[in-house]
Amino acid sequence: MKRSTKFAVAAIASLGFGAAIAVAVAHPGGMGPGGMGPGGMGPGMMRGPMGAGMQHDAAFAGDMQLVHGMLDGHESIKRTVTNLPNGIRTVTESDDAQVAQTIKAHVASMEKRLTDGRVFNLFSPTLPVLFEKKDSIRTKVEMTNKGSIVTQTSDDPQVVVALQAHAVEVSELAQDGMAAMMRGAQAAMRGRR
Repeated sequence: MKRSTKFAVAAIASLGFGAAIAVAVAHPGGMGPGGMGPGGMGPGMMRGPMGAGMQHDAAFAGDMQLVHGMLDGHESIKRTVTNLPNGIRTVTESDDAQVAQTIKAHVASMEKRLTDGRVFNLFSPTLPVLFEKKDSIRTKVEMTNKGSIVTQTSDDPQVVVALQAHAVEVSELAQDGMAAMMRGAQAAMRGRR
């Protein structure tokens, strides 16, 4: 095997392993006794190379499918963010009917998760603040033919900063797709974002 081929194989293997570790480490539950998450391996744990024992609820797999659908179709997503004095207004749409439907389903699911306090977080340093202070967030969602308009406001300055920073994270995902997710994984592995 050529030296350059060996290097390429090693690099790809390292990235795959690094991503698997990042998913496991970046989960807000962190390490627990006997494995990942506060309770270790057990019922309700995602298995497989990317799951690595990550805790999740019954809707986690479906939500991940939506995320991957948007990452795969990111080139067709148009997103604008307006920072408000007390929050954000985002418009996220696509001319691709399937991606538009995925955006709508994702927004509806995330709104419900926030209301219920059911954390869905892989790499975001802003989501823990938003879920912790969910009761101080006012959310208005308007579904459009091509996606959604979301306005989120708060009287808590820390939440406003987190809302605006999270909007930037989502915009990066919409712009760069999986490359942005990998940057987030790498930042989480380094302990910063």
